[in-house]
Amino acid sequence: MTAPADPSGASVLVAALVARAEFVVTAESLTGGLVCAALTDVPGASGAVRGSVVAYASALKEQVLGVGSAVLAGPGAVSRECAEAMALGGARVLQADWCVSTTGVAGPGPSEGTPAGTVHVAVARREQVVGHRMLSLHGDRDHIRKATVSAALDLLQDCLTRGVSGGRGTVEARGAATAPEPPLGQARVDATAPGTAGDARGEEG
Repeated sequence: MTAPADPSGASVLVAALVARAEFVVTAESLTGGLVCAALTDVPGASGAVRGSVVAYASALKEQVLGVGSAVLAGPGAVSRECAEAMALGGARVLQADWCVSTTGVAGPGPSEGTPAGTVHVAVARREQVVGHRMLSLHGDRDHIRKATVSAALDLLQDCLTRGVSGGRGTVEARGAATAPEPPLGQARVDATAPGTAGDARGEEG
């Protein structure tokens, strides 16, 4: 019997982290714990995954993860600044080597002027942000959340394997890769220039 397919690449991530004797955690908003669930679906994940903070409300982002009130009042909960602060806070609070964060609008409609499908994912390595991507996703709420999980794990994989040297290497943030037009009803990822922070203050649509 063959092992089930792992389209998210979570099994590769878990194996890589175990080999490095490092641990990952997640700090999630719109994905509601789905990134951590994808990782813990892998047999042996306890050797690489410590846990997750699901900070769906902005107040929890501030109170639990330490996202600054100025970030929430300025760029907003759906922004690069918030995603990066969530990643740093998650690594600190859960005492992990790595943290991947997600924040955005899953839909079905916009939130305070921010279109559904606007998503930021970030990765921190201990006390340093090492990756960020802004995504523009198209599809229904379920597809947007699933596509965010894939993008978050992809970014973590890049941070583990690209440009990391020694204990404090960095990976350049870049836009999400442009995907081919999907079959009807599936999500599409549009490339967005790195470093573009949204001005939204909303969270879930």
